[in-house]
Amino acid sequence: MSSIKQSILKKLYPFIRKAAKNTRNGVVITNNQNIAPTTSLYDLEVVLSGGSILDMVDLKGKKILLVNTASDCGYTGQYEELQALHETAGDKVAIIAFPANDFGMQERKDDASIQAFCKTSYGVTFLIAKKGIVRKKAEQQPIYRWLTDKSQNGWNNHAPDWNFGKYLINEEGLLTHYFGPSISPVENDVLLTVH
Repeated sequence: MSSIKQSILKKLYPFIRKAAKNTRNGVVITNNQNIAPTTSLYDLEVVLSGGSILDMVDLKGKKILLVNTASDCGYTGQYEELQALHETAGDKVAIIAFPANDFGMQERKDDASIQAFCKTSYGVTFLIAKKGIVRKKAEQQPIYRWLTDKSQNGWNNHAPDWNFGKYLINEEGLLTHYFGPSISPVENDVLLTVH
């Protein structure tokens, strides 16, 4: 169930995204040299919101879009766009949302409430991880440690700038892109690399 604040943010999302396009939230970072990871992403696992374990090796051969999310953010409208991408990309792309309260205290819900909010407000059917920390801290989720540490992923130290930062992994487990929060998952920049 959406709160009044969430309903307002959903309506304001296109304006927020456009206004932030030329800021750090509009950054796109690319692995132009195809630098391979030193540690395999496929050795990691993700705890999903219901408590089950996803072995990343099960996604080998697919592109993977990893997105840190929050329910009370100006970018929360991207859930709808992520769902549209999930529906059009089918089995070629796995999308995993990583709810986090790291930016502006905008994800205060528990896992069950986050799952219900995403399902009822945006019809989300893609994977949602257990709520955790995505910023560079001692408690950072292992997959985000891999994404933000070039000694593991081969080239990138860039942590999420805000909620809805997006990391793209190719079919071979290579981190290829980071898309800032104001880059829509259905923009050409993302669609061309995902499809």
